[in-house]
Amino acid sequence: MFTVQGKRGSVRIVGFTLLEIMLAVGILGLMSLAIFRFVQANMTALRLSSDTAASDSQYDGLRDLLTSEWQSLASVTSKMYGEPFKLNERERDWVRWNSGAGPGLLTRYAPGDFTVTLRLQPENDKSDRLDLGFLRKLKNAPDVGEGHETWVPLIKNVSSLQISYFNPNLNTWIDRWSNTSQMPWLVKVTIGRGDSPVPWEAIIPLKRTPF
Repeated sequence: MFTVQGKRGSVRIVGFTLLEIMLAVGILGLMSLAIFRFVQANMTALRLSSDTAASDSQYDGLRDLLTSEWQSLASVTSKMYGEPFKLNERERDWVRWNSGAGPGLLTRYAPGDFTVTLRLQPENDKSDRLDLGFLRKLKNAPDVGEGHETWVPLIKNVSSLQISYFNPNLNTWIDRWSNTSQMPWLVKVTIGRGDSPVPWEAIIPLKRTPF
């Protein structure tokens, strides 16, 4: 509201009309809504980016863990053995080896040697979701039998697991490793991710394994 002076010196009080006030309120409301949607979109993008980064870090950690474990294996005593397996049209390969305790098995100070299997298994008895992990048990222990293994989950909600081995004698990739007296030069691990249509893949060199 403001005042104006007429030609004869009279003073008139001039104010905003109701329509002008309603237009101003409407414009402020539209601006507030636009700002809210902008902030909401950015927060959603940041949350998705954070979730993706956290998920990616799990797979980076898995690659480092397998590299540490497999490169520390002795060729003769590890007896690495792997088989392709498919259930309900889903690749569920597994690979087994013998190993002593260490950071690669997430049990640094446990006594004795272990038989370890990298595999998928259901999250629980009533779930169709699969988890990736180690199934390990003490090697040559008479009091430890089937059903007494320790399950070490690594990554949850995995749709498939495919493992290939590079055979230096054949100079090609194969889907089965049965020569337990020799280690493959490379192991390729392909995992179907539950949070992405693009599978994760890592090629892990074993050539540095001591002989």
